[in-house]
Amino acid sequence: MNLPLLAISAWSGTGKTTLLQLVIPLLKDRGIRTGLIKHTHHQMDIDTPGKDSYLLRKAGADQVIVASNQRWALMCETEDQPLDLPMLASRMDSSKLDLVLVEGFKDESVPKIVLWRQGVKGGVGGLLDEHVIAIATDEYLEIDLPLLDINQPEQIADFIVQWLKTV
Repeated sequence: MNLPLLAISAWSGTGKTTLLQLVIPLLKDRGIRTGLIKHTHHQMDIDTPGKDSYLLRKAGADQVIVASNQRWALMCETEDQPLDLPMLASRMDSSKLDLVLVEGFKDESVPKIVLWRQGVKGGVGGLLDEHVIAIATDEYLEIDLPLLDINQPEQIADFIVQWLKTV
């Protein structure tokens, strides 16, 4: 089963993570099991230097799973290659999820809710493409897309629940 992907896209500093922290529990309350894929432009390491998993990965293991009774994580080494969102999403356990939210990845060809705030660098037009299904904003925009209030996470969660019924 292919999980529906929904990207939350915006310029840096708009509040993608903050909004997702509010929307994810609201979706959970509505019975929607969500996964999340977050894009980062920064050097990333979830291992703790000096720990066994870190040492073994640095020794040359291309993939490492760290597991406990509470959670597990898979770390994969890559050759500084372009990110492949469908491949990343395919690593999610579709039997336990209803939706994968994607933070960032604004150039991907997946449905998107664009976040736009007054005063944030870059124009809203630079975020729009044929995959945008709504704009969550703090101002009125003359645009032929549903407008959501970026400061009303309940409204955004309700929109996502309704959208999921159509995919």
